[in-house]
Amino acid sequence: MKAGNRSSRIMTLVAEQAAQRGARVDLRDVCTAAVAALPVGGAGISAMSTSVANYPLCSTDGTSEQLEELQLTLGEGPCVDAFTGSVPILTPDMADSELQDSWPVFATEALTLGAVAIFALPLQIGAISPGVLDLYASKPGPLGAEDLADALAFADLATLILLDSVHGGPAGMPDNKEEETGYALEANGYRAEIDQATGILTVQLGVGIDEAFVRLRAHAFTHGHRITHVAADVVAHRLRFRPDAEPYRTDQDR
Repeated sequence: MKAGNRSSRIMTLVAEQAAQRGARVDLRDVCTAAVAALPVGGAGISAMSTSVANYPLCSTDGTSEQLEELQLTLGEGPCVDAFTGSVPILTPDMADSELQDSWPVFATEALTLGAVAIFALPLQIGAISPGVLDLYASKPGPLGAEDLADALAFADLATLILLDSVHGGPAGMPDNKEEETGYALEANGYRAEIDQATGILTVQLGVGIDEAFVRLRAHAFTHGHRITHVAADVVAHRLRFRPDAEPYRTDQDR
């Protein structure tokens, strides 16, 4: 299939999802359309950066939501490698022993969640890479050539939507400014809260911003919490960190 025809077909599928919501196309529609069109069980997108905290943008189900959070908390997994290497990371079988060596914690956790195959596609235009599209399947096996080409087209469209989000996304789509604004605020809120929590930890721990973020992620994983929830507790002063002792909750008796 020609690239132009494929891109048009993918955009139509995504636009149909937005039309069902009565809203302008956004990343949620890309994920939902990808799951409907491809042999996968779920999809998620995370915003990635080398200079600020990474954070989840959307997911289609509970498993994909946990996979996004888990990779960002651990700092390992196909999503992380796809971003740092700027190449798709296609893992048709998470039980592969080499993956156990590469992602010792994530691979085991992913299998526990039922994600047997994961395909991570960087969102990229030239040198700009604002995030990663993750697709997971409950059965092992690679994506066929046509399915992979479609998946890459979904990633391309997600890139355009993410980079153009300040302008309301691609033109010609159903519009609902109130919903669109709320979604953008929610997504930006993840990053703002994680950034704020990391800044607070630099003071509480007396460390640099990178070390503070590592401590935030480590606490989230150790206690089985999502990093966004831990960040919210730090910002609300419900959780305080100490340099030489375990963090403690200030609301224990409430």
